[in-house]
Amino acid sequence: MNSDMPNRAGPHLVSGHPPSAPSAPGARPPLQHRVAIVTGGTGALGQAVTLRFLTEGAVVAVPYAVAKERDQLCERAAPADRGRLVTEPVDVTDLAAMTAFVERTVAARGRVDILVGAVGGFAAGSLLETDEATWRRMLDLNLTSAFAATKAVAPHMVRARYGRIVLVASRAVVVPAGGVIAYTVSKAGVIALAQALARELGPHGVTVNAVLPSTMDTPANRAAMPDSDRRGWVPVEAVADAIAMLAREQAAHITGTLLAV
Repeated sequence: MNSDMPNRAGPHLVSGHPPSAPSAPGARPPLQHRVAIVTGGTGALGQAVTLRFLTEGAVVAVPYAVAKERDQLCERAAPADRGRLVTEPVDVTDLAAMTAFVERTVAARGRVDILVGAVGGFAAGSLLETDEATWRRMLDLNLTSAFAATKAVAPHMVRARYGRIVLVASRAVVVPAGGVIAYTVSKAGVIALAQALARELGPHGVTVNAVLPSTMDTPANRAAMPDSDRRGWVPVEAVADAIAMLAREQAAHITGTLLAV
């Protein structure tokens, strides 16, 4: 990726991710006492991230839209972890709603340390095939949701001089392709947002990175592409592993990175 700005945050496209080191017996869970917000936390990837964070000791607050998905997430959470899982219906594309959700989370838990922006949607179609409603829907789901969430958490992280922000973009848009114009532009915007925020927030102790999955092995993708060769599809748990690594305290020197999974 080229940039005409000084490479302070160092945007890099990195393929794969280092495996997370197993915790030593009796060691403190890596995210213990951390408070995370996971937008899209009831979707296929979002559930994998939420469950991973709970396992690693975090309190996880999830704004949701679909009650059935919320119920599934709560059922999948280990009984010992459910007391650290907070869910609330919130329009994640609405800045005022997201700001209020973050304020309630901070009031209840005292802090917000981690944000994962995992809300997303997909729509195919070239420019000539894409209507305005589809264009706006893709921008809202993929880009406006990331803007609203980061703007809501950033003041708290800046004051604390600590934060980990991980946004989910797409490996498919690093070299933009035709045929999926609204999706491509909206996810490319997420990449630009992450790189710009890495530079804005870096001096305040806040890291910002983007994870770029290729096709993920989800029920929705299996239904949409029933005849596809799935051997190269990425398990959502592998993407969650990459996100968890970037969310840890030890990732303090990783920022402005595009991590392809």
